[in-house]
Amino acid sequence: MKKLGIVALLLGTSFAVHAQQNKGFEVGMAVDQQLSVVFEIDDQYRFILGNDGAAFDYIFAQGSFNSPDVPFDWYVGGGAWAEWEDDFGARLPLGINWQFNNRFNLYGQVHPEVNFYGGPELQIGAALGLTYHF
Repeated sequence: MKKLGIVALLLGTSFAVHAQQNKGFEVGMAVDQQLSVVFEIDDQYRFILGNDGAAFDYIFAQGSFNSPDVPFDWYVGGGAWAEWEDDFGARLPLGINWQFNNRFNLYGQVHPEVNFYGGPELQIGAALGLTYHF
């Protein structure tokens, strides 16, 4: 019961912080689940719908490289993916963002993934995308 209370407190705090930090909405295109449409909310929740399947990533850590010569920011997340036909699994996106003007963002990531269809199998995937910030 004590663990449940701690989890509820952490989730409540997370949602309160999320409600205060409205960073906006982004839409774009990517090569992730083959050619894909990307929806990103508050620089934290990324939804991907593509020709080959769908994926969701929750970005739980972000930062910069602390150098004026490096225009990129980094991120780490956790997510899930599923192909339209059969495969599905979990993934860990490790990526970089480059906001090259105030509306457009280019991102690239590699994501180690576990395919659970037919038994656990370790794989590696990648994505490259461009989003427009509203």
